Amino acid sequence: MRIFISMLIMAALIAAPLLSGCTSSETDDTPELIAPDFKLSNLDGQQIALSDFRGQPVLLNFWAIRCAPCRYEMPLFQEIFEDDKWIQEGLVILAVNLQESADDVRLFMAQNGLSFTVLLDTTGEVGNRYGVMGIPATLFIDKDGIIKSAIMGPFQSKVQIEQRLALITQQ
Repeated sequence: MRIFISMLIMAALIAAPLLSGCTSSETDDTPELIAPDFKLSNLDGQQIALSDFRGQPVLLNFWAIRCAPCRYEMPLFQEIFEDDKWIQEGLVILAVNLQESADDVRLFMAQNGLSFTVLLDTTGEVGNRYGVMGIPATLFIDKDGIIKSAIMGPFQSKVQIEQRLALITQQ
C-alpha cells in the first residue's frame, strides 16, 4: 500500500507541470519518499539495481534519444559525471532509457562521448512505476534512498543540476 501511495504522489509531482502547461517544474516540497527499487540491464547486459547504490547519492534521469530536450541535457550530465567535486561525493548518474534498442542507445552514447551509466527500460515498466508521464524527468535520491527532488523537463545548465545535487550531497 505504501508503494502504491508513493507512486501516486510521484505521478502527481511529475504530472503537475503537464496539467498546468509548464515545461519545467521544481518540486522542493517533495514528501520524503523512498525510491522504489528496480533492476535493469546496462549497455553491457549486466543487471544493475538501484539498491546497489545505497549509501551514495543518485541522479536518476529518464530519457530517450527521440526526445530533443533529453539529448540537449546529456552533455551536462557528462560534465557532472567527469567533475572531480562530484566524483569525490560518490555521485552516481543512472540514465534510464525508455523503450529504445540497446544498439541505438550504444551508438548515441558513443557518438556523443557519453560514458555515464545507461540502463535500458525496454518495456517502460520502471518509468511507469516512477510515474514518469513525460521526459526528460530527473529525480535526486540521497544516500538513504530518499527522493529529495523531482524535476520535469530539461536542465539548461550545469549550475541548475548542481543546485539540485546540493540537496543530496554535502556540497
